[in-house]
Amino acid sequence: MSIPYGQTRTRISASHALIAPDGHVKSNVPGITGAATVVLISPAMGAKFSQLLVTFEAGGRAALAASEIETVGYFETGGATLTIGGDKHTVAAGGYFFAPAGQAWSIAAPKRSTRVTLFQKTFVPLVGAAAPKAIVGAAGKVEGQPFLGDPDARLQVLLPDDPAYDLAVNIFTYQPGATLPFVETHIMEHGLLMLAGQGVYRLGESWYPVAAGDAIWMAPYCPQWFVAMGKAPASYLYYKDVNRAAL
Repeated sequence: MSIPYGQTRTRISASHALIAPDGHVKSNVPGITGAATVVLISPAMGAKFSQLLVTFEAGGRAALAASEIETVGYFETGGATLTIGGDKHTVAAGGYFFAPAGQAWSIAAPKRSTRVTLFQKTFVPLVGAAAPKAIVGAAGKVEGQPFLGDPDARLQVLLPDDPAYDLAVNIFTYQPGATLPFVETHIMEHGLLMLAGQGVYRLGESWYPVAAGDAIWMAPYCPQWFVAMGKAPASYLYYKDVNRAAL
């Protein structure tokens, strides 16, 4: 999409943000080398998590030591060798992983232009719940379920719906013309990446055309709604915090 000089589709507010690819700026992130890393969402804008877009060069690498930070990664394109807690896995496009707090993880030997989205947050333990376990999966093997009975809006749940996990990451796919059934307003915070297609997102009192490659931040209680438009399905990957007390 061509953007006239001095203009951008990116919009930042206290309750939400739309980050369009035309304004991406690379950051040097400790532990990630041989890659173009863009910090799309972070506490600097008021979020309580971070969302990174990492595009690897051949020979690039990500290696993070064990800490209180937990990570979910989704491979948009390419593939690599993933290691979590000493266990190695071969991951291709559409693959995803959850690395719990307290476990080191790495991405090595990526194919050139492998693109990975990372969601990271500080883990919040829950008294009486077991610690969450590492997960490696493939989105193509996760069946999409009709959202609130609508077969044209299907939700793929990538992580277990279990109190041990204080975050959820899902993929939502809409047929053209399908929508969220109502304007949602809730305590959960969202980080979102448009994977395919296009549509219109309502955030607060604003309406934004969105397309593949756009990222969105939604603060708690930001009213939100989406409609898929065009001739092809629209899909997005999104994060939310779950399973913890409000106080």
